[in-house]
Amino acid sequence: MIRPEVIPLSHSAADKTHVHHHHDDAKSFVRAVEHVSEERGLRLTPLRKEVLELVAAAGKPVKAYDLLDLLRERHGNAAPPTVYRALDFLLEHGFIHKLESINAFVSCHHPAEAHQVPFLICDVCSSAQEVCDERVAELIEAQAKAFGFRPQAQTLEVHGVCKNCRKS
Repeated sequence: MIRPEVIPLSHSAADKTHVHHHHDDAKSFVRAVEHVSEERGLRLTPLRKEVLELVAAAGKPVKAYDLLDLLRERHGNAAPPTVYRALDFLLEHGFIHKLESINAFVSCHHPAEAHQVPFLICDVCSSAQEVCDERVAELIEAQAKAFGFRPQAQTLEVHGVCKNCRKS
């Protein structure tokens, strides 16, 4: 069996790495998504916007049924398909990310860019940090190409303990 060359990450390109914490100003994030939606001709319905606001305000990954509970507090009659349709729209257009390993959602703080990003997920406090590093995406794409594989989606989730929880 022929094995493709393993391509190491270069540590000299530190300027390509950006860490985004998912507890920025939720209102400005929602305004940015509204702007991008308008530019793209997308319909950000009141319900989609409300789900987006709830995800953004959570400050950490949030599960669909937690969102449903929050909507029911406000509206009383929200149903699971309603939440899932809104989440599907937001995912499809890159406004949020789904963390498969914990089945939860986080907002993407650069909604105008299509990108694949890894996440660092704390197993103690459930925080998630989006690591925007084009070298990681390039490396995975190069490895996939070397194997003759064409990726259609990528989620890389790294579990561990964040620095705040290590101090405790």
